Amino acid sequence: MSTENISEARRWRLLAAFLIAALTILRIIYLGYFCSFDLAPDEAHYWDWARNLDWSYYSKGPGVAWLIHASLSLFGSLSISLTGSELLAVRLPSVICGTLLLVALYKLTTRIYGNEKLAFLLIALASTLPVISAGSLLMTIDSPFVCAWSWALFFGYKAIFENSRISWLLLGLLVGAGILAKYTMALWFFSVGCFFLFTPTFRYQLGRRGIWIAGLISLLCCLPIFYWNWKNDWVTFKHVAVQAGVPMAQKNTGIRWLGPLEFLGGQLALMIGYWFVAWFAAMIVNRPGKQTDPKKLFLWWMSVPTVALFAGVTFKAAGQINWPVAAYISGMILTVGWLYEQWTSADLRFAKISRFGTYVAASIGLLLTAVVLDSRPYRAAVSPLVKAPTAADPFPIRKFDPTCRLRGWKYLAGEIDQIREELLKSDGAEPTIAGFSWMTPGLVGFFCKNHPSVFTIGPVFGDRHSQYDLWHPNPLADAQVFMGKTFVVVGTGSPDLTKAFDQVTPPRQVIYREDGQPISGWTIWVCRGYRGFDSVILDKSKTTY
Repeated sequence: MSTENISEARRWRLLAAFLIAALTILRIIYLGYFCSFDLAPDEAHYWDWARNLDWSYYSKGPGVAWLIHASLSLFGSLSISLTGSELLAVRLPSVICGTLLLVALYKLTTRIYGNEKLAFLLIALASTLPVISAGSLLMTIDSPFVCAWSWALFFGYKAIFENSRISWLLLGLLVGAGILAKYTMALWFFSVGCFFLFTPTFRYQLGRRGIWIAGLISLLCCLPIFYWNWKNDWVTFKHVAVQAGVPMAQKNTGIRWLGPLEFLGGQLALMIGYWFVAWFAAMIVNRPGKQTDPKKLFLWWMSVPTVALFAGVTFKAAGQINWPVAAYISGMILTVGWLYEQWTSADLRFAKISRFGTYVAASIGLLLTAVVLDSRPYRAAVSPLVKAPTAADPFPIRKFDPTCRLRGWKYLAGEIDQIREELLKSDGAEPTIAGFSWMTPGLVGFFCKNHPSVFTIGPVFGDRHSQYDLWHPNPLADAQVFMGKTFVVVGTGSPDLTKAFDQVTPPRQVIYREDGQPISGWTIWVCRGYRGFDSVILDKSKTTY
């Protein structure tokens, strides 16, 4: 593509800066004053990690916990004074990571295409994707991971194509930081290794010091993870292995022949259909052997191998829809670059089709993002389609609104706080709070008054093990510490708690409603006289990772 003149390039650069700054400010304002949903289960789980700092954790590295802890230390008091809770401080790192992601996209696109207008269009279109918007608002591991991946792409490009020695060092630090957030970051080196191996003019890079120094630096960054796992029976590696389909558990012994089709459907949903189809077409057009520009081949190899790898994993494990999300960073640059060429091509018919598809996809993305930000108008619109609640389906609206899982936890915490106060008056001591799922302790602990420590007894009833089983004391591994205590147990279903307690009161049902519709529900038991469970919960042979 032709290089723009200086004044036009400056104009697009200023527009990009304005867009990124405006999005950042609007996201902070939204989270502080207009956000209607509570913490997601993952966010609350990582918040609990952040108040129990360690070198690593059961299922992830320490990166997300360190970020949340730093944000709470710097902005926790400000968040409480402005909004009444620490929620803004918990999510602020995701806003920063989202901003840095867009900056990296812009800089890398201008480096490769020399076109500031294209770079602006790219970040504008990327901002319409719900997955990008969600990653810039919810503080999960994907926010710092995708941010680290995008900047690793930028400095990797500088190291490879501009012979920048310091960029190799920065690349190693970024990949290491990304691994501390999400282990998928290690695939960065796998992808760039494929680029070197299958691009003859760059194969010599495999024998040079740069990439190996970067790899060594990233490995050194992982020492906290290795040290913690060495002290904890390598539990993270076992957990990740089971997730990836390694047959350590009975559920992973067969082949899932329809796995790739499920993966394809998930990716189509994640990328609003059009963007995945456009990505696939761009990958076909720019495939090795047909594309000769090494810069575009770099983008290709940093995208396709990761997507293909996760598609292959689905033969053994169900996986998660967001697993290959980082691969679409370089893929989107190549895709929008290819679409831009179609928009300006001599084939007017195809240009119109591709433009129309882009407009429609961007509009759908903005609409979906608006629904996620405030689903109440959407729920009102679909209410005629929602069946009346029944015993078998007490919350039918959840089939239409996925944000329901982020609602009602503050209300539940208020009900638990009321029970805590009643028990404090009657028994003269604070009760112990526990849940049946590894997702419950963080959510209840965050929203309850004074952030009490909350435990899980879920493994007794079939829930997987988690970080809560490694913290001591806990009611399962250290039952003697909790003997005779009163518990407030939160969950769903009708588990048998009488074997572990002297007295179990009739359950109290808690239903959270919005606009008259039941959104979420829980059951609360007050259990006195803890005796402990008979099951050998921490038997390694019975552990569910």
